[in-house]
Amino acid sequence: MNTKYSDLIDQTYYFPQEEFTLNGSQLKFHDINLMELVEKYGAPLKFTYLPKISANINRAKGWFKNAIEKYNYPGSYNYCYCTKSSHFEHVLNEALKNDIHIETSSAFDINIVEKLKRAGRITDETWVICNGFKRDQYIENISRLLNEGHKNCLPIIDNYEELDLLSENIKGKFQVGIRIASEEEPKFEFYTSRLGIGYKNIVPFYKKQLEDNEQVDLRMLHFFINTGIRDTAYYWNELNKCLKVYIALKRICPTLDSLNIGGGFPIKNSLAFEYDYQYMVEEIINQIQLACEEAEVEAPHIFTEFGSFTVGESGGAIYEVLYQKQQNDREKWNMINSSFITTLPDTWAISKKFVMLAINRWNDEYERVLLGGLTCDSDDYYNSEQHTNAIYLPKFKREKPLYIGFFNTGAYQDTIGGFGGLQHCLIPQPKHILIDRDEKGELTYRLFSEQQDAEDMLNILGYNRNN
Repeated sequence: MNTKYSDLIDQTYYFPQEEFTLNGSQLKFHDINLMELVEKYGAPLKFTYLPKISANINRAKGWFKNAIEKYNYPGSYNYCYCTKSSHFEHVLNEALKNDIHIETSSAFDINIVEKLKRAGRITDETWVICNGFKRDQYIENISRLLNEGHKNCLPIIDNYEELDLLSENIKGKFQVGIRIASEEEPKFEFYTSRLGIGYKNIVPFYKKQLEDNEQVDLRMLHFFINTGIRDTAYYWNELNKCLKVYIALKRICPTLDSLNIGGGFPIKNSLAFEYDYQYMVEEIINQIQLACEEAEVEAPHIFTEFGSFTVGESGGAIYEVLYQKQQNDREKWNMINSSFITTLPDTWAISKKFVMLAINRWNDEYERVLLGGLTCDSDDYYNSEQHTNAIYLPKFKREKPLYIGFFNTGAYQDTIGGFGGLQHCLIPQPKHILIDRDEKGELTYRLFSEQQDAEDMLNILGYNRNN
């Protein structure tokens, strides 16, 4: 009878996989010995495997290159990184090794851009695509960047007042884009995105505020679907509506030459994950080309803003199972030595699933469990996996420590969780390890941040200010 945890995984999925392999009864991730990581740094811990960022950027660039060659597409492709996915310097430094551009969403992003320029990571040739609702500080920072010579800074107009505010602050001529307020799927609580300008209003807006404006050129139309790039009738219908707007604008606006299709590539959230990226890219390029050829307008340069896809699959979190609570005849709670709410907030906020696997004891028998965090909040749990609506892990044994890993957690979790700040119930933020490879391809490890201690919390709370 196959009762080992390794049997369960082997029967349920194709295993091993590209990034996951076994070393005896222990899991390896991109050839990283995770138990050695635990033995050296302890648990809980978070880690970032930096080479995966470059790998995913170049995968996407390769898919677009193939599609452009296949269809003899006349426009260029530009990869932008969506900085709100992870603003950390080590992430931007790794991403910018790959000849990419930047997408921003708020005022302080521009301060990061200026730091990167001073460090020589980006130049005036780097596109800085400025999305988001623009309050005074964001307007001021964008204007400063343009006024200091960064002509490839491209503010994307999100509402009708932004153009006037930018014009008042920017010296000389500048370029802008316009964001389409896409219509959401019927299951959404709202009908139209709060971001951007409605499909029917874009051409009138251009005619009223841009057509005869000698200070401003319209360069880009921006399109983004909240549910991401998926092979559904809804996505293709929205893309088709976007192309109709682009064609209508292009016929009256000679400076328009770029279409930004936003982000939305999914990342692996299960060992059963399947997605044909090359097919989707080819179909997008084909649809754009066909629409433009039929309308007899020049096909646009393509921009994307991949955030989660860029950085998500580089991250992981490791916890130790501290204790098992048998709450009734059916429910066993494995309590981890941290909190899901604070370290993986999307599991709590939007019921997001990540790849979850045992780190060790793969040759032990397994059992069905629920996973609970340390806070006193009843929502601090992770209770199901997509394939079976249950979690199976090696049986809890106090004398044999069990470690579990959550993978592909690199996007959004640290910023949403309030990195370096207060954590719910004052559960400390785990230490964070950066993993890279040297010139010989050997793994290297660097401690980025220590686990929070009591003094960190007391300083934030103000208890040490009068001492």
